[in-house]
Amino acid sequence: MRGGRLLLVSGFLFGLSAHACANEAAGPFKNGAYPTEIDLLLGMAEKGDASAQHKLGSRYDEGGLVPENDAEAAKWYRKAADQGMAKAQLDLGVLYEHGSGIAQDKAEAVRWYRKAAEQGYAKAQSYLADMYDNGTGIEQDSTEAVRWYRKAAGQGLAEGQNSLGVMYDNGTGIRRDYVAAVKWYRKAADQGNANAQSNLGLKYEFGQGVVKNLAEAVHWYRKAAEQDLADGQYNLGSMYAEGTGVEKSDLEAVRWYRKAAEQGYAKAQNNLGVMYSHGYGVGKDAARAAEWYRKAAEQGNSFAQNNLGNMYDRGEGVAADKAEAAGWYRKAADQGHVAAQNNLGDSYYYGSGVAQDMAEAAKWYRKATEQNNSDAQYNLGYLYDLGEGVAQDYTEAIRFYRKAAEQGNGSAQTRLGLKYQNGEGVTRDLAKARRWYGKAAERGFDDAQFGLGYLDAAGDPAKPDYQSALKWYQKAANQGNAKAQNNLGRLYDEGNGVPKDLRLAIDWYRKAADKGSAVAQNNLGYKYYRGEGILKSLFESAKWYRKSAEQGYADAQYSLGYMYEHGEGVLKNPVEALKWYRKAAEQDQVDAQYRLGVLYYERKDTVQGQTEAAIWLKTVAQSFTVSATTFGRSDPILMGITPDRAEALKWFRRAAEQGNSDAQYKLGLMYARGQGVTEDKVEAASWFRKAAAQGSADAQYRLGVMFASGQGVAKDTSEATKWFRKAGELGNAKAQYSMGLVYEEGSGLNPDRTEAIKWYLKAARQGHAKARLKLSTMGAGN
Repeated sequence: MRGGRLLLVSGFLFGLSAHACANEAAGPFKNGAYPTEIDLLLGMAEKGDASAQHKLGSRYDEGGLVPENDAEAAKWYRKAADQGMAKAQLDLGVLYEHGSGIAQDKAEAVRWYRKAAEQGYAKAQSYLADMYDNGTGIEQDSTEAVRWYRKAAGQGLAEGQNSLGVMYDNGTGIRRDYVAAVKWYRKAADQGNANAQSNLGLKYEFGQGVVKNLAEAVHWYRKAAEQDLADGQYNLGSMYAEGTGVEKSDLEAVRWYRKAAEQGYAKAQNNLGVMYSHGYGVGKDAARAAEWYRKAAEQGNSFAQNNLGNMYDRGEGVAADKAEAAGWYRKAADQGHVAAQNNLGDSYYYGSGVAQDMAEAAKWYRKATEQNNSDAQYNLGYLYDLGEGVAQDYTEAIRFYRKAAEQGNGSAQTRLGLKYQNGEGVTRDLAKARRWYGKAAERGFDDAQFGLGYLDAAGDPAKPDYQSALKWYQKAANQGNAKAQNNLGRLYDEGNGVPKDLRLAIDWYRKAADKGSAVAQNNLGYKYYRGEGILKSLFESAKWYRKSAEQGYADAQYSLGYMYEHGEGVLKNPVEALKWYRKAAEQDQVDAQYRLGVLYYERKDTVQGQTEAAIWLKTVAQSFTVSATTFGRSDPILMGITPDRAEALKWFRRAAEQGNSDAQYKLGLMYARGQGVTEDKVEAASWFRKAAAQGSADAQYRLGVMFASGQGVAKDTSEATKWFRKAGELGNAKAQYSMGLVYEEGSGLNPDRTEAIKWYLKAARQGHAKARLKLSTMGAGN
């Protein structure tokens, strides 16, 4: 009888005759008005008709004929569901799952889905499978999910077929089987299921379960896209963007990305941002790019978060904000986005938007290296190389450089070349250095090109190849590499591999100097000082030496100190000279150490704390008040340094230990005289001997005196004569006078008046007063 009534009601609702309507209208409805569908459904539903109850619930669920009312929908669905109607059980389950018109209860949803599913209702079987698959309202069970998907799929439900394909595709709840996945995707796709069409496209794109066929992939993506499936639109856009399976078209890529993006599809929003960022298929618009990145980033898309971080970092499309950049990098990095992890490492390394923290930089670089990111491998290697944020470890540095280099990272290849060149962390091997430099140089890395040039020019001093060096320096220099520009200048300066050309040398030095190369700035300063290849200018010389010196280049610091000491190109200022000499000396610049010793040893009548301005004012004042009373007094310009024998001794020793003969001589004098140190003739003789062996005439003379007098060494007139002769031949007047005495008196030699006169003449011509007196006494002319 229920079935008959159901058929009668059904026919009544959708196929009533005019006679029947008239009869009904004459009954319960007044004024001859026709009953509405809701009135009719309500009447039947209240009489317990399950079909009417379900349909009435649907009307309230969907709204339209009646105001939408989920609570009423739930009430009528329940009535029909309690009578065992599968569709009503499914719909009631949906309301429980989403908490619509009823308290949300996922377990209750599962219960109602199961009731309908067990009646063989395919849609309910698919819904129940979803709950098992996701662990919603019931313990997660992929195997059980597969069982219910298979039931739904077997009944031809496209959604179930697609979902079963996904389980085979991912190997979830069942052994992975791409062929089976394709089979089920195809069944669903042929029914017009957009998700299955997109999934089938993926299989054709990557050749999983089918022969790879990019055109077929495009075909299925297009079907899904034309059904307005965002995933299909995104995939189709990507095929157009890459020219894969279809003719490349940025315009088409943008069109499909936009369709998906406007549906809120985050991947498409990110890619649309990329198109705007680079001007692919649309006018380049950084602001629009940032807008799309933000939409995707706010949905948690890690690629967009990283891209938005880049925009803030560079100030493109948004106001530059390093803190905001770091914030977006962190969001992406926390999701495991490898480039963002490296970028966040950079933020910590440079203190960009966050407090500088080398250990934190190392942490994020390490996370990215664990995903095999070559940039992060290089960066972590660099930290180990310098001992920043981690204990210095050349072996670890080499390990990470090598990992990055083997992936083709040019910076790492260059750095690895440098390590082999210098033998740091590895055995020095110029052939390996050349091989790694070569890999990076071929890809245009200018530092590697410079490295090859350097190996050619200086790697084997016995066999320099300046022609090859010229080629590589030129390549790097043309890319703006300052080191190569400087060294190219050196080749022209010295005529190595090219005709000597000082003007070209100056040009290359200037290019490098303008880029901030301290070495080139020093070289340019030297050229101005000497007037080589350029008009001599001490002012310009001092200017370039200062630029280099302020970058910490020791040779320039020494040269600038020298110019201050002697008032060349700058106002004479011993205090400034002392400052720059000290900076250079602390870097073991030997000439600066010697000059520092000299300033502490020799300066007198000092005034502390004079500024250059004060010295200048005094100089100007004196230029207008020169009088006889100023002659013979200490030059005020030389004031400003307190004599300090201990400091002088310290700096002479440091220079002497580096082999500076002038410093060795001065150190010998201080030991001989007991200045700043306990008198020690033996130590004095030792330092005189070192300087004398290097050709210091003053030291040779002093050593001769010590042998002659037996001070600090055993008395030995023959040795004394040897050293007097050496010094005399180098023009030392005192030694020449001593040689005259030796020959005149026959001390260790046979007396020889002619030789004595010869040596006295040499000394006298240099103004030696005693030598002149001797010549006068001996009746010899000057």
